[in-house]
Amino acid sequence: MSFKIRFQLFINKLLDNSNLNRKLDALLEKKSHMDPAGNNLEHVSGYVDKGTQILLALKYRDLYKQGVLLPFEEVQFRNHSQNGEDGILWNIFSLVGITNKKAVEICAGNGKECNTANLVINHGWHVLMVEGDKTKADFAKAYYGSHPDTYLIPPVVVNDWITAENANDVIRLNGFAGEIDFLSIDVDGIDYWLWKAIDAAMPRVVMVEIQCVWRCTASVTVPYSPDFICKYINDPKYGLAAYGGASLPAFVKLAREKGYRLIGANRHGFNVVFMRNDVGADIFPEIDPENVFCNTVSNWIYDRAKPLYEGLKWEEV
Repeated sequence: MSFKIRFQLFINKLLDNSNLNRKLDALLEKKSHMDPAGNNLEHVSGYVDKGTQILLALKYRDLYKQGVLLPFEEVQFRNHSQNGEDGILWNIFSLVGITNKKAVEICAGNGKECNTANLVINHGWHVLMVEGDKTKADFAKAYYGSHPDTYLIPPVVVNDWITAENANDVIRLNGFAGEIDFLSIDVDGIDYWLWKAIDAAMPRVVMVEIQCVWRCTASVTVPYSPDFICKYINDPKYGLAAYGGASLPAFVKLAREKGYRLIGANRHGFNVVFMRNDVGADIFPEIDPENVFCNTVSNWIYDRAKPLYEGLKWEEV
């Protein structure tokens, strides 16, 4: 009997084991935390390691064969992402598969806390990380250049201020043109205009941060300016406002123009996921945008802060 067959029989036995299934079910709720001291995250309590993620992928596929598709809220976990995006992305690619493990992340921060770090460190993805802050970009280069799992072939870290005018050039010059598996845009500003401009890469999955305060009531974005910087307003009565980004209806319209559909969001509704229409339509159908805003606490915060946004300049799209 070949090793491949023996291995498959072993996996089948695991999936049939009710005790393991119970453990895997519990793992779907598992959350992890960033290490405030900056130590290796892989050793932080709650980190979902590579082996566990592989078992989760097997479980997701097994459940899907049984007609069960777990909501994104139930598959969230956080190794390197700010919230539960690591778990959401792993769930998606476990079910729709991958093509070339290539991704582009615009505004990757320090590289250690971003949407693609888990894919790079635990699954060998090749990623273009673009960051406008030189200090953060330098940290990312040092982090991946010394990490035991990435020092041989680290992600491509570029320190550049991305605009609608240069986004495609940056993607092409660094070898990420054409088909890629994933694009992440989170610049707290001209996010809408960047995705609108990008045509050098054809991502299968796109994650963008939206301006949740509008919910589904308006299709608006901040006006385009290549040097736009997010403006923060901290009001004792209404809370915190971050002037930047675009509403969900604006992104849904743009996505449809580009051939994508809305498939879900993180728990609080501010990071949303689109999938190209020729990918996984049977697994991840288009959802109603209203479904993104189902978190009562988050909606209370958005309602409370809305007066801070209404007097600012927005462009209807």
